[in-house]
Amino acid sequence: MFKKIELVKTAYTKGDYPPILNAEIAFAGRSNVGKSSLLNKLFGIKIAKISSNPGKTRSINFYNVDNKGYLVDLPGYGFANVSKSEKKKWADLMEDYFKNRYSLQMVFLLIDHRHEPQKKDIEMIQWLKELEIPFMIVLTKLDKLKKNERVKQLNLIKSHLSKYGDYIYFPVSSKTGEGIGQLKNEIIKFLK
Repeated sequence: MFKKIELVKTAYTKGDYPPILNAEIAFAGRSNVGKSSLLNKLFGIKIAKISSNPGKTRSINFYNVDNKGYLVDLPGYGFANVSKSEKKKWADLMEDYFKNRYSLQMVFLLIDHRHEPQKKDIEMIQWLKELEIPFMIVLTKLDKLKKNERVKQLNLIKSHLSKYGDYIYFPVSSKTGEGIGQLKNEIIKFLK
């Protein structure tokens, strides 16, 4: 599906982004939600660094996919073990990216399938809505739920988020590959 994927830019400062391609899709989520694992599973190669310490992605990483567009790995939010100045720097970088990157077509917002959306997840949803950036929700760590818990938990999350709008959900497991095909098919729609 994806033939050539390469990390072309690691942006630590506002505006330090690569030239625009046709499409841009970003991945956002709390620290430790499994963003790097998901990107590696989607790409089929270990390209995103996985860390046991949440909040390791401190930059915006741009991956060129077949010269058709970028998949963008955003810094995790909700990170606890970082200084206030570092958090502010990350927040400023994210705000600049969201407000000034006009090629951004979709954000896939990752939420841990095992838990109700956290305060920071709700804040991100409200922020994306306020900026009028379209997004879909990816529920990670599907393999950590028993089969009979999955529908119940999905309905709980949908119920919790319904007051903010109706969304498309992709339950996935980076470990077993469940749901990865459907998510890839959705991504490919943007990378024409």
